[in-house]
Amino acid sequence: MNASHFELRFRSLFQGGRALSFPCDEQGAVQLDELSDKARENYFFARTVVGRDYATPVVCAADDMPAVLHS
Repeated sequence: MNASHFELRFRSLFQGGRALSFPCDEQGAVQLDELSDKARENYFFARTVVGRDYATPVVCAADDMPAVLHS
């Protein structure tokens, strides 16, 4: 599988069903240069507030996940 088939998913700790997700490889590496400016801001925000607003991110097969907010 290539990188587009995986997502790094940050699940909201307070709003069930909400998450931020970003395309990544199977190890969870996000290609920051390929993200839009807004997506990059959201990625850094989510990483900053892990444990406060978002859960520790998990790598998911994109095809297996329901639609979530893609940044």
